[in-house]
Amino acid sequence: MWAPEAVEQVPGLVAGRAAGAAAAGARRRLGPAMPLPDGSHGYSRAEVLQRCAQGACLVLRGRRLYDLTAFVRLHPGGEQLLLQRAGTDIRAALDGPPHRHSDNARRWLEQYYLGELRDAPAEDAPSNSETCIPASPLVTRMSGKMDPRCQPVDIDKDLVDWRKPLIWQVGYLGEKYDEWVHQPVDRPIRLFYSDFVESLSKTSWYVVMSIWVPLVLYLSWCCYTSLANDDIHLFSSITTKYSIRIYKYYFPVLFIVGMIIWSFLEYIIHRFLFHLKPPASNYYLITLHFVIHGQHHKSPFDDSRLVFPPAPACPMVLGFYMLANFLFPEAFGVSIFAGGLFGYVMYDMVHYYLHYGSPKKGTYLYKLKAYHVKHHFEHQRAGFGITSTFWDHPFRTLIPEETFEKED
Repeated sequence: MWAPEAVEQVPGLVAGRAAGAAAAGARRRLGPAMPLPDGSHGYSRAEVLQRCAQGACLVLRGRRLYDLTAFVRLHPGGEQLLLQRAGTDIRAALDGPPHRHSDNARRWLEQYYLGELRDAPAEDAPSNSETCIPASPLVTRMSGKMDPRCQPVDIDKDLVDWRKPLIWQVGYLGEKYDEWVHQPVDRPIRLFYSDFVESLSKTSWYVVMSIWVPLVLYLSWCCYTSLANDDIHLFSSITTKYSIRIYKYYFPVLFIVGMIIWSFLEYIIHRFLFHLKPPASNYYLITLHFVIHGQHHKSPFDDSRLVFPPAPACPMVLGFYMLANFLFPEAFGVSIFAGGLFGYVMYDMVHYYLHYGSPKKGTYLYKLKAYHVKHHFEHQRAGFGITSTFWDHPFRTLIPEETFEKED
C-alpha cells in the first residue's frame, strides 16, 4: 500500500524518541518460541512462570499471552494489582468486579500480544472476540527500523500511514475520524515534517514549571508590593464615593479567586473546545481538533504531548493578561491573573501525573487517575474535570460509578 522508502521521508520518525525506545527496550522478552500450526508463536507455561519470577509481567487471556511489563507503572489500578496477576489468566478480572474493562481497554491489551500458550487446555482456545489481527507483512519486514511500539498496529487497516506526519492525513478521515481518534494506541505521534516545527509541538513536564512558575512568583511579588504602596481602589473609574480600597492582605484572596476561575475555565475549555465534535465534511476543523486535543486521545501515553507546549501557550497567556488589565485596576487584575496562571500550571502537572504517575491506592490522586483514564477509554463525553471532579457535578457530566450485582 505504501512504499518502504517513505519511512525515510521524515528524519528521526522511525527512530522514535529516546524515552520511547528505552521503555520498549525494558520490556521483558521470552526466548525463541515454537511455531504453532496457525503460524503463531507458542510458549510453555514453565517459560511464562520463569519470566514472571524474573520480574516480567506476563498475563494470559485464555491461550493468548501478553507482556505488560512496560505498562505496569501506567496501569490505573496500580502496579501491585497488575503484578499480582502476573502468570495468571485475566479473563475474569477484565469483566470485573470491581471494574469491567471497556472495549478500548481490551483493544489496548492486544498491542502487547506475544503469542500462544502451547500447553493450554483445549477449552482455553481463543474465541473470535479474543483474537487480534496479526501485524501486516510490511510492518514485520520493517520492524528493525520502526519504533518498537509501532509494530503491533496493522498500518494497512488503521486508516492512516503512521510513518508519515498525521496532521495532513486525519482531515481526510471524515465520518470515521471521531471513532478512530477515540480508539487509543500506545505509540508516539508525529505531526509535522519539519523537525523544528515538530519540536514546538512537544514539551517535557518540567519545561512548564521552569517557564511559568518564575513568572507567577514575579507577578505575585509585583502585585503585593503595588497593593502595599499604591492607593488602589476598585470601581474608582465609576464612582469615587463608593470605591473600595484594595489592601495588600487582599492579595491571597485574589490569588485564590484566580485559581478558582481557572478551574472553571479548565472544565469549559475541555468540554466545549477540546471535545467539540468537528463536522465530518470539514477537513480543516478535523485537523484543528486533532492538533489541539485529538492527538492526546489517540495516544494518551505519549509523554511529550501531555502538557501544553510554551510556544502556542505564550499568546494565550498574553491574551488573558491583557484581559485582566482591561477589566480591573492593574494590581488587582494581575493578582487574579497570577492565581489563574498558577492554576494552569497545577492543571498541567496533575494531568501529567494522572497519565504517568503511580499514586497510592485509596488516595485522592488514585481515584482521580482512575476517573481520568475512564474518560479516555470509555466515557469521552463525560468526566471533563482534570484537577478535580467539582464542575462535573453541577453540569451533570460526572462519570457514573460501576455497580455489580452480588451473586446468590
